[in-house]
Amino acid sequence: MVSSSLNPMRFPPRILALLVVFSSLINCRISAAWVWVEGEQAASTNIGKHPWYYGQVKKGQLSGGDFLAHFDASKPGEADYRFNAPSAGTYTLWLRANPVQSAMRYSLNDAPPVRVDFAGNQSGATNIAANNAPDLRFIAWCEIGKVVLRAGVNRIAFTMDSANSNHGAIDCFVFTNEPFIPSGVLKPDQLADAAKETAAANQGWIPWAPAADDFEENPIDLRRLNEKFAGENGFIQARGEQFVHAGNGRPVRFWAVNGPPVELNGKGLQRSARVLAKYGVNLARLHGGLFDDKTGVLNPAAVKHTVEMIEAVKAEGIYTHLSIYFPLWMKPENGPGWREGYNGKQNPFALLYFEPEFQKLYQGWWKAILTAKTSAGVPLVDEPALMGVELVNEDSFFFWTFNYANVPDPQMRKLEKSFGDWVSKKYGSFQNALTAWKGLGHARDDEKEGRLGFRALYDLFTRKTPRDRDTAAFLMETQMKFYADTVKFLRGLGYKGLITASNWTTANNDILGPLEKFSYMPGDFIDHHGYVGANHKGAEAGWSIREGHTFSNVSALRFDSETPGGAKVFSNPVMDPMYNRRPSMISEIAWNRPNRYRGEAPLFEAAYGALQDTDGIAHFAFDADRWQVKPRFFMQPWTLMAPSQMGQFPAAALIYRQGLIKTGELVADLPLKLDDALALKGAKMVQRANLDELRKTDVLAGGADTSDAGVDPLIHFVGRTNVSIDGKGGGAEVKDLSSLINRRAQIVTSSTGELRLDYGKGVLILNAPAAQGVSGNLGLAGPVDLKDVSISSDLEPGHIVVVALDGKPLAVSSRILVQAMTEDKPANFSTVPAGDRVLRITNIGQDPWLIKEIQGTIRLKRPDAARLKVTALDFNGYPVGEAGTAAELKLLPGAAYYLISPIRH
Repeated sequence: MVSSSLNPMRFPPRILALLVVFSSLINCRISAAWVWVEGEQAASTNIGKHPWYYGQVKKGQLSGGDFLAHFDASKPGEADYRFNAPSAGTYTLWLRANPVQSAMRYSLNDAPPVRVDFAGNQSGATNIAANNAPDLRFIAWCEIGKVVLRAGVNRIAFTMDSANSNHGAIDCFVFTNEPFIPSGVLKPDQLADAAKETAAANQGWIPWAPAADDFEENPIDLRRLNEKFAGENGFIQARGEQFVHAGNGRPVRFWAVNGPPVELNGKGLQRSARVLAKYGVNLARLHGGLFDDKTGVLNPAAVKHTVEMIEAVKAEGIYTHLSIYFPLWMKPENGPGWREGYNGKQNPFALLYFEPEFQKLYQGWWKAILTAKTSAGVPLVDEPALMGVELVNEDSFFFWTFNYANVPDPQMRKLEKSFGDWVSKKYGSFQNALTAWKGLGHARDDEKEGRLGFRALYDLFTRKTPRDRDTAAFLMETQMKFYADTVKFLRGLGYKGLITASNWTTANNDILGPLEKFSYMPGDFIDHHGYVGANHKGAEAGWSIREGHTFSNVSALRFDSETPGGAKVFSNPVMDPMYNRRPSMISEIAWNRPNRYRGEAPLFEAAYGALQDTDGIAHFAFDADRWQVKPRFFMQPWTLMAPSQMGQFPAAALIYRQGLIKTGELVADLPLKLDDALALKGAKMVQRANLDELRKTDVLAGGADTSDAGVDPLIHFVGRTNVSIDGKGGGAEVKDLSSLINRRAQIVTSSTGELRLDYGKGVLILNAPAAQGVSGNLGLAGPVDLKDVSISSDLEPGHIVVVALDGKPLAVSSRILVQAMTEDKPANFSTVPAGDRVLRITNIGQDPWLIKEIQGTIRLKRPDAARLKVTALDFNGYPVGEAGTAAELKLLPGAAYYLISPIRH
């Protein structure tokens, strides 16, 4: 029943993840005690063993081969345990239990019961269902917190009272007064050996498993970049091409995430906000509905929790961007009015743009959240920490989802009637319209009812007939009117922050894209989304990674096609033109996993986001605040809490937020007359789709956006660009870029001279006064000689950057961060060949994350380099030992960060 141990051979927490690398630096021993209790060995219990919940599980994944599992609607489950503590004192209680829709209380030594916070402290979630079904049958570790034990016998009682049949399960729990990073069923005295076994089984890879962070000051903690609290310097406003603080007029860029996880609250939510601030985040996009998905009825609890999340991130100097409507969150049931014709399985694509009753319901959601008050009694309309709101996520009349299959007949008839009224007003009558359209009709045209049908989007951008042009004009005006009316409504509520209309793409961006963007003009800034995919295929591949799925490794630095062996595709979500010289944001961006080149993302985004003066970059998605391979079930393809992603945030956030890469010249200014856009004449410069796997399924066969309207897409890696859509038009101004874009050599140089992309080799070089480094295939790059730094490494891929922490040029800076990263993968992740450049997953892997061993040499060219010491830092950023001087730094296999600073005598 009980295991206990006194273990004198434990490493301190900051060393654990660097066990192999820094063994020569360590000579520490501490005394520790822990008590391990098996869940199935309670002293007394009343549990009900359900044959599905208890019997049909993988007990080989449970501690001791069994667990205590209760599933009984008639009574809460109770379990009472007795255990011996080797000594009195403060311990941390860890519980391995079912966290899914679970509710549980515990009472220690007859103290008042305390609720277990599964959402805030969950890690290592494991699907134990025998058939791998994503249902209730999961086990995860939960850090309960500090408790006081007495020497000798102690008692703890658990009560399981979940809403669904009081379900709950306890695998085991442990009390420990030593640092503990849970890993499956391993006990504290097994972790070190397991780490060695993992290293042996994954030769050339290092576990990334830092201890719990205590958030003491250290070189990678960027909380100092944020305000004391978000909104300290007033509301965020759009002035010209930039976001600025209203209080002092200073420009601000947002290094952002989609998150925190919606299930967090209380201390867990506060910790999550602190993690984000540490890694340089100053904006959180809260992306979630406030309503019932079948009826649209407001959920007051969701409103209350949204306010709690806004307050939690505000306290860490993090602003909020609020997104509350996405058609994929709703599957309306059939009902009167706006629900007529729906069947509980369809999403209401395009409905919001034209259905008055639905629009009124939608306005009610906004009113509820914006008039909700913070704990200080301030309604959100007056809260400067609310940076902005987004009206609609990923929907449009001009995307493939607008069709007769998706919009039920009773609803489409309403829109057809509006189109009929619009046409009658323009031409005077149906017959006049048909004459102007040269007799081109539609099967759903009904003159008696005043309705006109809609030709397919494919016809609009290929046929471009007079009817198609009128259809496009009507759809654009209707969509734009909705955005304008909603902006007016929000301002009428007193809302003072920024507003953006939407962020979506179209069925053909060179023809329909300008209409989409022009419809956004009632808002304050322009937004878009984009993903780098990896040819990921398999059941539910849009949102999960599973054994049997296939994928390809795709390098964005080389502009690899997702199609193995395909021609380069000169598109990337970081390409961010302005529209009408307004600020711009990328509110969803990700390099999806599995993909060994995923680590290209942070530096690539930071460097070119700074060059183009993108005002916000929101990474998708921060779904856990611990370094977990499987934060939920299976693995999802976007998780940010991975070494190659947030592990590179410190240097990337510094580069982007502090402008260590200069803003580029305006290299293209492209006026487009609105009449020409409505005539479907297209644009000279196209912003491509870069869809994620989930939304690719909404693209009709043969409908991918592969057009090229004329301006070299590599222009975005040279400098800033702008498309102005208005009634005037004018001549295009495109600078001569022949000296900066060399197609033959496959090299693009920025207008500032600070960035050089060799897309033939897949190498990005940064060479700015305060930020210098190289990313990509470092072996092909060879020794890289920069202004103040030389770097040599054979890593492929690898990402090494040297950044001033004080913002000064590296030539004089007294605090310099060196950041190095390779590729990452879950422990025991495995694949087999499945065709030309295609891999099939045979094991999705498990915690911990692994990084490929780092290697290389960095030399600072400063005369005083030998007088600058190098301190190696652990994965949380804390010092672990000296690593020589800046005259020559030999990178250690398992160190991602170093601090260069003067030697103190």
